[in-house]
Amino acid sequence: METVLKDVRFRIYEAFAKYGTPPTPEELARDTSLTISEIQTVLQELATTRNIVIDKHYRILMAHPFSSIPLGFSVMGSSTLWWGGCAWDSFAVPNLLSTEVVIATTCLNCSRAHSWRVDPNTPPQGQQIAHFLIPTSRMWDDVIHTCGNQRIFCDELCLKKWLKNSGNDYGYSMDLETLWNLSRTWYEGRLNFEYERREPSAALDYFKSVGLSGEFWGIK
Repeated sequence: METVLKDVRFRIYEAFAKYGTPPTPEELARDTSLTISEIQTVLQELATTRNIVIDKHYRILMAHPFSSIPLGFSVMGSSTLWWGGCAWDSFAVPNLLSTEVVIATTCLNCSRAHSWRVDPNTPPQGQQIAHFLIPTSRMWDDVIHTCGNQRIFCDELCLKKWLKNSGNDYGYSMDLETLWNLSRTWYEGRLNFEYERREPSAALDYFKSVGLSGEFWGIK
């Protein structure tokens, strides 16, 4: 079963990386010679272990940093368009794929359009800030909601106005360079067949290494 899980996970990531979209359960069944029922079991296990996100029909919604649904960001490569799952994921795509992309989004408060040319070597320039609403301890309670609320604002003023108007509490904000550093190697290895998720202790060490702090990130 472990080899099957790795094979299906790898196929999902390979499709996302190449085409910007995931395979369907039917395509996975065909390509792996498994039945639809067997593929559904595999997809459910991958979702349970937080390798992917699926809906009730077993359609693949996310395989971080990729998304099959719009959550506020587009990531355009030389010939492929990806939906970025969130600010974190969008800035991770050029690093994971070792390519230059154009990341585009709009400010949640004023709807101003923003875009950056981002590569794996240099942090993007800009005065905008990224705001994360949901702390790490609750990010997977509703991961779609979490990702949909990791957004970029024009500045602190726009963020404060949005928080007031939306009734949300302040979460955690960072500048673009910190966001880029957070994203840079977080998903390293996900395109490899033998990929294994980080242990929680390793995740904490990673957060500390890029300058994050506080209970929001589980750092005491």
